[in-house]
Amino acid sequence: MNWLLQAMAPTFDSISNGILAMLLKTENLLHIIPWWFYIIFVAFLAWKATRCLSTTIILPLSLILIGSFGLWKLAMGTLAIVIASVFLSLLIGIPVGILMAEAKGVEPIVKPILDAMQTMPSFVYLIPAMMFFGLGKVPAVLATLIYSLPPVIRLTNLGLKQVPQPAQEAAIAYGATKWQLLKEVRVPLAMPTIMAGVNQTTMMALSMVVVASMIGARGLGQEVLLSINRIDVGRGFEAGISIVIMAIAIDRITQGFARRWDKAHR
Repeated sequence: MNWLLQAMAPTFDSISNGILAMLLKTENLLHIIPWWFYIIFVAFLAWKATRCLSTTIILPLSLILIGSFGLWKLAMGTLAIVIASVFLSLLIGIPVGILMAEAKGVEPIVKPILDAMQTMPSFVYLIPAMMFFGLGKVPAVLATLIYSLPPVIRLTNLGLKQVPQPAQEAAIAYGATKWQLLKEVRVPLAMPTIMAGVNQTTMMALSMVVVASMIGARGLGQEVLLSINRIDVGRGFEAGISIVIMAIAIDRITQGFARRWDKAHR
């Protein structure tokens, strides 16, 4: 650890600065946007994803409850961490999942690493994150990234392997190259499974907000942590309900888009 801290300090600083810059820009943008825009935007996404009137009404109205608790600003801080973590997870996870499906020797190497990432207690991720990056939002993003990365890798790999063989053979018969086969046939047909991976990654990122608050991430997780320390049931309930509302909104919208994509391609 001492050798890494001395030899790799410039690298860790560069990673930290890059993540912090992205996180601060995301958070500033979320704070600039007025609250009523989120209500309209979520209603629009809910209708496009589900075509269900009750979901389109309930999801935006539930967001108003977060504001009524006085937790809107903290919710935006939590959302910024989730967005940054999920973005990095998808940036790394989808290519790795494709590589696992395409290259035979990659899966036996990556699979045990994913098993360790999923079974290791989430608190353990905080230790190296703190030692290399100190306290604050950057180690929280990295710990959340490690925890939420495996689902999108596994489901991308699974989706590509489940693409029907006749569809691939037909594309090859029409002269498709390996890249065209992947881009035009395999990835579009695997997209519902990949979207399920995106959904699971987002849910796991949200589930880390309380753990990440222990190293200075703030947001709604900090409210839960403070309520535990002070045995303030009401405060903890409000923060917990706010996290649940955010999770349900993201879950319903992403699942709805995955189902619509599946129906369109079927």
